[in-house]
Amino acid sequence: MLYIASYFPITNPTLIFCVVLLIILFAPIIMGKLRIPHIIGMVLAGMLIGKYGLNILERDSSFELFGKVGLLYIMFLAGLEMDLESVKKNSRRFLIFGLLTCLVPLVMTYFMAIWLLDYTTQASFLLGCIMASNTLIAYPIIGRYGLQRDSSVMLSVGSSMISLFLALLMLAALAASYGEDTGLTFWLLFLLKFCLFCGACIWLIPKLARYFLRRYSDAVMQFIFVLAVMFLSAAASEAVGVEGIVGSFISGLILNRYIPHVSPLMNRIEFIGNALFIPYFLIGVGMLINIGSLFTGLHMLWIVFMIAFFGTFGKAVAAYLSSLLFHLPKSAGHMMFGLTSAHAAGAIAMVMVGMRLEVSPGVYLVNDEILNGVVIMILVTCIISTMMTARAAQQIVLASNQHPTAINQGDDEKIMLCVKYPEIAPQLLELAIMLRNQKLNRGIVALNVVYDDNNAAVNRDNGLRLLEQLQQQASASEVKVQTQVRLATNIANGIKHAFREFSSSEIIMGMHVHTEVNPKFWGDFIQSLYNGLNRQILLTRFVQPLNTLRRIQVAVPSRAEFEPGFHRWLERLGRMAENLDCRIQFHGRDESLVLIREYINNLHPGVRAEYTFMAHWNELPKLAETIKEDHMFVVITARKGTISYKNALERLPNELMQHFSGKNLMIIFPDQYGNTKEERMTFTEAQHQEESSIYNTIARWINDHRSH
Repeated sequence: MLYIASYFPITNPTLIFCVVLLIILFAPIIMGKLRIPHIIGMVLAGMLIGKYGLNILERDSSFELFGKVGLLYIMFLAGLEMDLESVKKNSRRFLIFGLLTCLVPLVMTYFMAIWLLDYTTQASFLLGCIMASNTLIAYPIIGRYGLQRDSSVMLSVGSSMISLFLALLMLAALAASYGEDTGLTFWLLFLLKFCLFCGACIWLIPKLARYFLRRYSDAVMQFIFVLAVMFLSAAASEAVGVEGIVGSFISGLILNRYIPHVSPLMNRIEFIGNALFIPYFLIGVGMLINIGSLFTGLHMLWIVFMIAFFGTFGKAVAAYLSSLLFHLPKSAGHMMFGLTSAHAAGAIAMVMVGMRLEVSPGVYLVNDEILNGVVIMILVTCIISTMMTARAAQQIVLASNQHPTAINQGDDEKIMLCVKYPEIAPQLLELAIMLRNQKLNRGIVALNVVYDDNNAAVNRDNGLRLLEQLQQQASASEVKVQTQVRLATNIANGIKHAFREFSSSEIIMGMHVHTEVNPKFWGDFIQSLYNGLNRQILLTRFVQPLNTLRRIQVAVPSRAEFEPGFHRWLERLGRMAENLDCRIQFHGRDESLVLIREYINNLHPGVRAEYTFMAHWNELPKLAETIKEDHMFVVITARKGTISYKNALERLPNELMQHFSGKNLMIIFPDQYGNTKEERMTFTEAQHQEESSIYNTIARWINDHRSH
C-alpha cells in the first residue's frame, strides 16, 4: 500500500521552492475570495505545511535565511518610505507614542504575569519586553493603498522602532543580569558602540550612495548596491549588540532621499521584497505555530488568552490615547493600533534568548508552556493586526476622497516627452515620471520627430529603438507610455501637431549643447516652438542624476503670479522637491513669494521650502555664485508680449552660458493666454514665428557698432 506521508517532509530543494511559490501564488487568490488579508493566508499556509500541520516541509535553513531577509526587508522598506521632513516636524509625537506603545503593554503584561499566571519577576519582565515590541507585519497592506506617507502610518513606523529598541535594551539588561559583566562598564561600552555605529552610518552611507549612483546607472548594479548597504548595516548593528532590523531601518532612513518613491529603483526594491522575501518570512512564522498545543488543556488556553489579551489591549490603549492627544481622526487610531499590535520574529527571538538563560541547574527562564503561549499569541496578533490595518486603510482612503483638496490643479495633465538623444532620454523620462500626478494615473506620450530627408528611414529606426527602451524603463515604474515616431519637414510643426493630436498639457524636452552665445541659443526650432505654442514647455539639462540633487533654486520673475500657468509650474516643482526629498528655494518679489508660500504650505506641506527676496532680474549673475554642483537651477521665463515678460530676459542666453555652464539647469515657459494659439493651429497655417522683429535686429546692430 502506498503511503503518501512517506514522501513528507519534502527534501528536494526544487520541490521545496516550488511549494513555497505555489503558496505565494494561491494564498492571495484564496484569501481574496474569503475577503481576508492575504498576509494571514501566508501565515496559515505556513501552519498547514509545517511540522505541526501536514508536515509537508521542514523549517530548514532556507526558511531561516529568507525569513531573516524578509524581516530586514520590511524594516528597510519602512525606513525608505518615511517622510523625513514630517518626522523632524513631529519628533515629539514620535517619542510620546513610542514610549506609550512600549511601556503600557509592558507594565500591563508584567503585572498580569505575576498576579494571574504566577510567573517569576524575571519571566514576567521577559513577557513584558516581548509585548512591548512589535513587528510591522501588516506594513505591505499600506503599500497597496498608497498610504506610506500618511501621518498615522509614519507615527506607527517610528514608534515601532523606538519601542523595539527600548525592548531590546531591556532584554539585554535582563540577559546581562545572568552573566558576569553586568556593571556600568558594560552599559557605557554598549552605548558607545551604538553611537559609533549610528555616526558611521550617517557619515558613510550618503557618501557611498552619491558616489555610486552618480557613476553607475545600470539597474541591476544599483539594486545590488542598495541591498549590500542594507545587509552591511544590519550586520554592523548585530556586531554592536543590537538586532539587525535596527540597522536595516537606519540604512533605509539614510537612503530615503537617494531613492525617489516614484523611481524604477524603488519599484524594483518593493517588487522583489513583496514577491519573494516578505512572503517567505510570513510562511516561516506560520511554521513555528503549534495550534495543537491549544488543545492540551484549559490551562494552555488561559495562558494564551492572557498573553494575547493584555499585550493587545496595551497596544490599543497606547494607540487610541495617542490619537486623542494628537487630535487625530478615529481612523488614524485604528491604523496606529493595527500596525503596532502584531508580534512575529522579534517575539520569537526574545523567547529564544529566554530559553538560553539558566535560572538554576537544568531549569531555564522560558519553558515549553511560555514558548507555546507566545507562538500562538503571534498568530492571534497577526490576524488582529492585518484585519485592523486593512479596515483602517480603507477608511482613510474613503475619507480623503470625500474631502478633496481646495485647489485642484492639473486635471488636464498629459505630459508629452520629446526625445532625440539616447544619452539624455532616460533622465527626461525619469523627470516626467517624477512630475506626473500619481493619483490621476495617466500615461506619458513619448515623441520622436524625424526630419523628412534622405536619412529619414535610418533615423526613424533609431527613434523606434529609443522609444522602445523608454517603454521598458517606464514599465519598471508601472507607468504607461504612448510612443510615436513622426516624419516632418519642420520639427517644430511636427511637435505642435502631435501635441494637439494627443491633447497634451505640456512638453518636457532636453536642451541642446551649443558652445556659442548667440540668438541661436535655444536651438534651431525651440524658439519657433515656444512662440507658436501657448502651453507649458520645460527645457532641461542634467549634469548629474536627479536623485543626487540636494537643492532646487528657482528664479521667479515679477508678476509671474498673474500668468495662467502659475499654478501648473509651481505644482510640478512642488512634486519634484517632494519626490526628491530635497530643499527648494524660491527667489523673487515679495508679492510672488507670498502666493508661492501659501500654495506650497497647503498642497505640499512636507516640502522644505525657503523664500528669498530678489529685487531685480539683474541679480541673476550674483545668484549663480550660490549654485553648487548638486543643485538644480530653475528659471521661470516668459514669452514676449506677456505680463511677466521683461527686457532683461533677452540677456538670459548670455547669462546662462557665462554663469551657469556645467550646472543642472531647467527653463520653464509657463502656460500663457489659455489655448488660443493651438486652437487656431492647422496644418495649412504657417507656424514659424521669430522671437526678434526687424526693429530689434537693427537696434542690436546699432548698439554693437557703438561699442566698437
